[in-house]
Amino acid sequence: MAIQRLLTKKRLTDIVIHNGVVHLSGQLGDDFDADVRTQTQQTLDKIDRLLAEAGSNKSNIISVTIYLKNIEADFAALNEVWEAWIDTDAVPARACVEAAMFDPRVLVEMSVVAVQA
Repeated sequence: MAIQRLLTKKRLTDIVIHNGVVHLSGQLGDDFDADVRTQTQQTLDKIDRLLAEAGSNKSNIISVTIYLKNIEADFAALNEVWEAWIDTDAVPARACVEAAMFDPRVLVEMSVVAVQA
């Protein structure tokens, strides 16, 4: 089966689909000057849009890797937004790690693996 790439840029593709599995590259919020709650919500909104474009949705997420700039300071706030967003009947596997970001204003980044609906 062919690999489908959507929203390809110079260095990455936002959506890669193979055998019904959707891979989203690391996604960020749009406002790097916002707090972690806002950046998290913007990131999740972007994930919703990309999954829809790929023929999927958050109920079909298999796993998420979350990168936080400061896990000690921002983990609780991230979880508040995450728990309001996630489908509680289809909670995916998840890892959350602290990481240096490409821009010091970025507080959260997420990469996602899902199946098509």
